[in-house]
Amino acid sequence: MLFYGTELSSRLMLGTAQYPSPEILADAVRAAQAGVVTVSLRRESAGLRAGQAFWSMIRDLGVPVLPNTAGCHTVKDAVTTAHMAREVFETDWIKLEVIGESDTLQPDMFALVEAARILTEDGFKVFPYMTEDLVGAERLLQAGCEVLMPWGAPIGSGKGLNNLFGLRALRAHFPDVPLVVDAGIGLPSHAAQAMELGYDAVLINTAVARAGDPAAMAGAFRLAVEAGRIARQADPMEERDMAVPSTPVLGRAVLA
Repeated sequence: MLFYGTELSSRLMLGTAQYPSPEILADAVRAAQAGVVTVSLRRESAGLRAGQAFWSMIRDLGVPVLPNTAGCHTVKDAVTTAHMAREVFETDWIKLEVIGESDTLQPDMFALVEAARILTEDGFKVFPYMTEDLVGAERLLQAGCEVLMPWGAPIGSGKGLNNLFGLRALRAHFPDVPLVVDAGIGLPSHAAQAMELGYDAVLINTAVARAGDPAAMAGAFRLAVEAGRIARQADPMEERDMAVPSTPVLGRAVLA
């Protein structure tokens, strides 16, 4: 799987927030065999180099880092945070979040497209957190994005894939664009379902971090992602409205 020309070792991406301790986070990342970890940037980090022990631990895990602009509600904030993240983490990858609604943390698609255009022109490789909006997806691609990250459900809700029609439509309309389901996944079965729909990866945070045993849950998600991917490649049967006998009746003996 290639993201902006970089091959990842796994289709499971893992967030690093809300874990009980750095040690538990490290155990979860290892159990997940994550291909990418996402990290948030506090605004003071660039100037004061705060939290360096945490960043050092993340680097020691040897997993590619995807900084994000979590908590940003305007284009200006998102662009500024992205530039700070590039300085701190020495990467031009950025998960772009521009939140438009506080209760659901729904992305502001208008601001997202504008911020994506600015950052792409500044040399960033943008991973936009978006809704399953086909028109918005097209605009983001036109703005220079090569990966799209539609939500499954509101961040941290654990509701799974709320809009299967929308996610299927997005996959069908953009068959060659890497798509990652980001946000709302609560169970390994949700992750498997996303992979069965043909998505290229999933990003998980709260479902692992808030589990009673984060490392065990991370391992479960790893297996679910692998199973979902294999199932997709195996060309699964289509759903039917009526029963179809699994044992043929023709040729069977009939007892009078």
